[in-house]
Amino acid sequence: MNKLAIAIHGGAGTITPASLTPELEKAYRGALSRALEDGYRVLTEGGTALDAVELAVVRLEDSPLFNAGKGSVFTKEGKHEMDAAIMCGKTLEAGAVAGVRSIRNPIRLTRAILEHSDHVFLSGYGAEEFARKYDVAFEPEDYFYDPYRYQQWRDVRDTDVFMLDHSKERKFGTVGAVALDASGNLAAATSTGGMTNKNYNRIGDTPLIGAGTYANNTTCAISCTGHGEFFMRAVVAYDVSCLMEYKGYTLQQACDLVVMDKLVKFGGEGGLIAVDAAGNMALPFNSAGMYRGCRSTETDAMVAIYKD
Repeated sequence: MNKLAIAIHGGAGTITPASLTPELEKAYRGALSRALEDGYRVLTEGGTALDAVELAVVRLEDSPLFNAGKGSVFTKEGKHEMDAAIMCGKTLEAGAVAGVRSIRNPIRLTRAILEHSDHVFLSGYGAEEFARKYDVAFEPEDYFYDPYRYQQWRDVRDTDVFMLDHSKERKFGTVGAVALDASGNLAAATSTGGMTNKNYNRIGDTPLIGAGTYANNTTCAISCTGHGEFFMRAVVAYDVSCLMEYKGYTLQQACDLVVMDKLVKFGGEGGLIAVDAAGNMALPFNSAGMYRGCRSTETDAMVAIYKD
């Protein structure tokens, strides 16, 4: 059997011991651990990498701690607009959505698009109609209500200020997972609620194949979290893959060059999780912290938040 591997993230940014209470840190670590273990269990039971990343992201979307699914932040209109993407490294098939509302788990919708649509990327009302056709779960608006998120939005809703996540500090709220299964196939999945007080139906890098999400069996699977405008301009996920495919970089070398050098040089902050076809993993970030975890057949489960 091939090596099994999975990595997850729950966002990056100004995340330091001083920014979290002990209780909140414990809650974050617990939520990450549960998502990681559920995803890894899929792999050990013979499930596909696609199944594993989808379930891991669903678990993170279901937690109000993360800016995705249930924990999504408020837009300028006081609504929730969610973006997500999933990609299969074996076939290069992908599914993505942008600006969807009331979808309980946007990552479930991207999987339905991957499997049942000739299209890759759907948005807004049309994506929601597609979700109804394939029985993707919806929730009422109050399901997505969180008092802390709401207060953060109220503080800026009458201004032109947008916040990267749900904090006055720099936090990039995205969740994601990458995995390698027993058949040697890779997959990546990413989901986000976007920016607090975002306007004009802004879309970030998360649903863009090659920017925030990418998987290719010949190279790697990538899920990004950071200031999306920079990750789009740098085509981060595909850039890592290209460095491996065309220049022979190792996974770690490619990730370090993109995240710690190329992004930094023009102001891009954040990080990514990655796994290659041999089961090597990398979790680089150039911010103060990143909610993250990983496990493989050769390494025990690890969950971390700060620059340990």
